[in-house]
Formats: sequence, structure tokens, C-alpha cells
Amino acid sequence: MAAESDAPEPTLVLFVRHGQTPTTGASLPGRAPGLHLAEEGIAQACAAAQRIAALDSVAAVYASPLERTRETAKPIAQALKLRVRQSLGLIECDFGSWTGRKLDDLRNKPEWKQVQRYPSGFRFPKGESFSEMQSRALDTVQRLVATHPGETIVAVSHADVIKAVAASATGTHLDLFQRIVVSPCSVTAILYTPGGPIVLTVNSTDDLTALAPS
Repeated sequence: MAAESDAPEPTLVLFVRHGQTPTTGASLPGRAPGLHLAEEGIAQACAAAQRIAALDSVAAVYASPLERTRETAKPIAQALKLRVRQSLGLIECDFGSWTGRKLDDLRNKPEWKQVQRYPSGFRFPKGESFSEMQSRALDTVQRLVATHPGETIVAVSHADVIKAVAASATGTHLDLFQRIVVSPCSVTAILYTPGGPIVLTVNSTDDLTALAPS
């Protein structure tokens, strides 16, 4: 058995939701290309960059390959003098045939109740299930943590992905993950230790310099 001192150092992951887009709160853009940040989203990303840059050190900035996440990650990376690294595992859930649909229309579908109350058993038509989304996101986080032992990294992703990761870290069943709020450009900070994850903050838009396990 390895000595306790041989255990990897904890890794702090700052999960950042992308900034506001023209479709935020109105439709499900999913993985469709060509969606960029709105002016408000650009301002949100710049503000997030300043909050994160106030931390002692950040080793890497990762982002989902979609435009809105890369555009959010860009000012963060610039403030830290780093480059943006793309990570496919951080990408939005594949909404299949629901991609691009208006939320007002989707709320009238009988399947919407299942999305809200029993998401672990739901698969988007011709798309991904929430369980698959959570599994590949957690696999991605595990790889990133293994790559950066003892360091702090940024992972720019999407609301459902971050909520699913946060739910897992708190031991919350996926069927309850919709109760978690992740606002545009908020930071959800999780410390991954050999003994398990420690959630330091969720949906934060405030100062991050005081982050520490209590």
C-alpha cells in the first residue's frame, strides 16, 4: 500500500459557465455551431477573468470546443497569460432533435416533466442521455485532475454539465441536479482530493480569493 505522502496533491477545478448569448433562457442551442456571446456575455467573461486572475496561480484553462465557451475562456486565459485548451468532454449535452427548439415550446411537451423530475431516465430524441452526459463529464474531470495534481485549473463549460458534476461531487442523485443553479459566467469551485471532492462554492459571481476548505 502506498504511503499517505505518496497520494496526489488536491487539484482545484474552477468550473465556469459560458457568458450570456442571444438565446440564453429562450432556446436550447445545444451543440449547433455559430452561437456567439452577446455583448453582456462578453462583459461577464471579462469580469470572471478579473475574479479568477486574483487567485495565486492557475495552471491551465480548458474549454468546451463550442464558440460561446471558447469566447468566455479567452479573456480568462489572457488575464492569466495562458492559452485556451479545448476539451471535448466539457461540451454541451447533445439535445438531438430538440436542438434549437424554443424553451416555451418544449415546456408544453409531455416529456418536459421527465426532464425536470426524472432526468436520469431521459434521453433526448436522437441525442444524449443526461446519464451519459454526466459520465463523460466526470471522466473528463478525472483526466484533467490527474494531469494537474496540486494545481488550480479552469474548465469553461455549460450549465447542465456543471450542474451534473456538482451534483456528483455533493453525492446528490442526478434526478435532483435540476435544483442546482449555475448562472452565466458563475464559478463553481470543487477541490478534488484523494479522499473525495470538496465543494467550495457553487454559482459564485463574487470574490474567489477566500476559497478554502473549512
